[in-house]
This record gives sequence, structure tokens and C-alpha cells, in this order.
Amino acid sequence: MPASDTTTVLLCGVGGQGTILAADVLAHAALAAGETVKVSEIHGMAQRGGAVTTVVRFGSEVLSMVADEGCADCVVSFETTEALRNLPYLKRGGYLLVADETIKPLPVLTGKAAMPRLARQQLAEKGAALIPAGRAAESIGSPKSVNIVLLGALSTQLGFPTQVWEEVIRQRVPKKTIEANLAAFEAGRQLALATKKEEGAR
Repeated sequence: MPASDTTTVLLCGVGGQGTILAADVLAHAALAAGETVKVSEIHGMAQRGGAVTTVVRFGSEVLSMVADEGCADCVVSFETTEALRNLPYLKRGGYLLVADETIKPLPVLTGKAAMPRLARQQLAEKGAALIPAGRAAESIGSPKSVNIVLLGALSTQLGFPTQVWEEVIRQRVPKKTIEANLAAFEAGRQLALATKKEEGAR
């Protein structure tokens, strides 16, 4: 990951996808790994369908919670449209992780905006790791666990031990969903590792 001491991760999606829970788990995993952590919500709307963007910054010393354009080491997007919208925040050579899913945001649903054309192709050209997080969550019988699938994939880029992530998941998700979320986390890890292997073989 980055050479600088502070790592910046920007998570983006729409209301109802679990973006804020994902940021919470990431922040607590960083804390459990001994890092200093700051979290900020750049923009958020509580209602389902509104854009939600959260930044988690961690390192031995984090001086600011603000993320400017071009400073995110990782952008993790829960769908393709938000990934495109937040691309300016990704630093050169950063990691772009995207759930291969498209959700129409409120401006499109209300007719005030149009969906971007060829979103998936544009992201692939930018080097995005596009993973079928939704299908993975459904395959384990937990369709709402897309957020944890994405964290599993993200974990392959960060230096925190797997057991730290798993313990934080046990602590931060509802008790009745612990096993499903642990399975989702592992599914995400395997998807990311498989993607890396495919890229290495090209």
C-alpha cells in the first residue's frame, strides 16, 4: 500500500447499502491493529437512494480527516455510478474496488440527470477491480452483506491480520448475522485474490 504513513480509504455508495457500517468496521479494524483513526462523512443523505460517501484515514498519526481530490489510496464503491463520480479522489496508482452493480441514483430517478454511458468500461480502463459482490452475497444467503464482501476484498490490500477483521466483524454486526458476515468477508477475500491472479496471468 502507500509509502506515506497515513492511508486514506474513501467508501461510496447509496443509502441502504451499508456504506456507513463498512466504514465503521474498517475504522475499528484499524484501531484494533494499533492505528490512529479519523472518520469523516463527506456527503450523506439518510434516505434510501441518496449518495453516501465516508472517508476513513489511519496511520501512526492522522493530522486531518479531510480527503481532497487525488489523495485517496483506495476508493471502494458499492456501485458503478458512484465509482465514476468519486474517481477524482483516487490518487495516481491507487486501488479502485467496485461492486459490479449499477443503481439509479435519485437525480436519475427524478429525471434531473442521466446515467453515465459505458460506466463499467470506463472503470475497467481506469484499472478498477470490478467484483460481483452482490452475487457473492446472494450465494451465501445474505444479500445485504455486499458491504462486508467489499471489506473482504479491501482487506487483501491492507496490512491488518485476518483475525483482527474477523473479531471486529463479530463485535460490530448484529449477533444473528455474525456467521453470514464472516462468510461474506471470506468470499470477498477470495474474489479479490482471484482477480489478482487473473491480472497476473495476463
